[in-house]
Amino acid sequence: MSSLSAFTSPATYHVLSYGTLLGSTFFQSFIGGITAYRALPRAQFSSLQKAIFPPYFVLQSAAPVALWLTYPRSLLSPAAADKSNLYLIGTMFVTALLNLVYVGPQTTEVMRLRKHQETKDGKKSWDEGPHSEEMVKLNKRFGLLHAVSSLVNMVGLGAMVWYGAVLGRGLRL
Repeated sequence: MSSLSAFTSPATYHVLSYGTLLGSTFFQSFIGGITAYRALPRAQFSSLQKAIFPPYFVLQSAAPVALWLTYPRSLLSPAAADKSNLYLIGTMFVTALLNLVYVGPQTTEVMRLRKHQETKDGKKSWDEGPHSEEMVKLNKRFGLLHAVSSLVNMVGLGAMVWYGAVLGRGLRL
């Protein structure tokens, strides 16, 4: 049997989708984002994140769909434990979709409003205080949205790691 025949199996695309999802999430959350924050001036970091997050959230939303479409028939059974696998995939999808359609756009809007307020105030949002009442509110809202996005992302990552353990259990070594 040719090794190229593996590309006709849905299982191949299941594993590749999972690896892409876990790898990109881990990289963006713990390496790329942190490195960019440390290496770039704040304005450039914000511009980079604003450009990266929409396609990142699309990838995070599309990959669980691919996982669901290529879900291995061997894992399907009436057992509740097997159904929990589909809940894990659903959790990955819902958390990514939440960041894509709500939290991400709200954060971008607050960033736009802060930029406008910086022009009015003649002071950057991250400069030492005191800040205008409007900037204080915008900074607080940005901090809340950032925390929610991070929490949602970590819940999705937890589901990814748990699902990786499920896939690993099925490997024959």
